[in-house]
Amino acid sequence: MQMIPSVSARPDPYTDGMTQKEQRERLGRNDLDLEDALIDEAANTVTEGAKRLNRKWPELIVTGLFGGIDVGLGILAMVLVKQATGSTILAGMAFGIGLLALKLAHSELFTEEFLLPINAVIAGQANWIQVLRLWLTTLVTNLIGGAVFAWLIVIALPDYHKTIADMALGYINQSSLIVMLALSLLAGATITLSTRMQQGTQNDVVKAIVCMITGLLVIGVSMLHGAINAIVIFAAMMTGADISILDFLQWFGIVIPFNMLGGLLIITLPRIVRTRRVLWAVRQGRISLEDLEVQGS
Repeated sequence: MQMIPSVSARPDPYTDGMTQKEQRERLGRNDLDLEDALIDEAANTVTEGAKRLNRKWPELIVTGLFGGIDVGLGILAMVLVKQATGSTILAGMAFGIGLLALKLAHSELFTEEFLLPINAVIAGQANWIQVLRLWLTTLVTNLIGGAVFAWLIVIALPDYHKTIADMALGYINQSSLIVMLALSLLAGATITLSTRMQQGTQNDVVKAIVCMITGLLVIGVSMLHGAINAIVIFAAMMTGADISILDFLQWFGIVIPFNMLGGLLIITLPRIVRTRRVLWAVRQGRISLEDLEVQGS
């Protein structure tokens, strides 16, 4: 009896004789031998990262200040919901309003700026000094803007002082150092990933959903994020809570480095490996940033 060849064994008239590279190029709309999604990711992150790194000092400072204020809006919503319902999960979803404000107002939050500027540096569109300038300025201005907003919350809402103090003490008093480090790593990774997810869509509804989910995770799980939690801690200190400046500095000195490690090692590094050939091609001049944007559009 004659055997009928299986479908998988039959030659494909479109790919037979093509190299693996030629087949990949045929499946995409670009000529970089990469999936279209990777081209899109590289184009978006390099372009946005270069814009952020090349801001002038006034724009950089004001953007960071408003980042602290916008997050303060989320803190206000979080405190109101926490006192009204007692639910940390609902309070976390309410905090998402602050993250949404960051996106819609084009403000800047520390740990957002890991994947985008580093991709821009690797692609040769900026340098490491600009990255350090962005990170330090954003962190300091976030804290200043957040402290101002915290002061307003404390003055305007005297009935909420106990709720604020309890939340702040929960951040400061951790059961162990290992738990503290893990919660810091998770916070840095979550905020960085949230930024990347929103960078991948132009749909404002999707961005809003991502913000709500991020708030739910960061606040609902009581993750430790230096710039976000610091606003609550500042407000608690202003209410007279039993938190000293030394307590805050010790906490801050542990949380911030591990926020950075979480964002850099867990989220940023794997994505750099994934798009490294595109980034390196731009750096070496084999493709211009303009051409990359065209192929990613």
